[in-house]
Amino acid sequence: MPIHLDHTIVPVRDKEASARWFSEVMGLEYKGPWGHFAPVRIDEYLSLDFDNADSFQTRHFAFIVSDDEFDEILGRVQEQKIVYGSRPFESENMQINHLHQGRGFYFKDPNDHLLEVITHTYV
Repeated sequence: MPIHLDHTIVPVRDKEASARWFSEVMGLEYKGPWGHFAPVRIDEYLSLDFDNADSFQTRHFAFIVSDDEFDEILGRVQEQKIVYGSRPFESENMQINHLHQGRGFYFKDPNDHLLEVITHTYV
């Protein structure tokens, strides 16, 4: 069996609000808390398990998606007037990039984690 990442914990100020926000923007389902966490399933292998924390270092999460999913996510980001940008240090220029034979953009969640959506891997 190949190795797959099963879950990772995402520290946030309000785990349920963060899970709901993330699932809405990304077009995923949030089914409510599971034990101590507020998990959102990304695919058949991976879930992001949101957890309350008083302080934390912000993180970067990159998601590879299809062209259709990219358009849908970007549409929701624009509809919600979320600031986005074409590069990690230009995450507010309201542009997308066309790097690595694909498209991509960056935006911050309410906890200042930097989210990246791309249609083609860099590797």
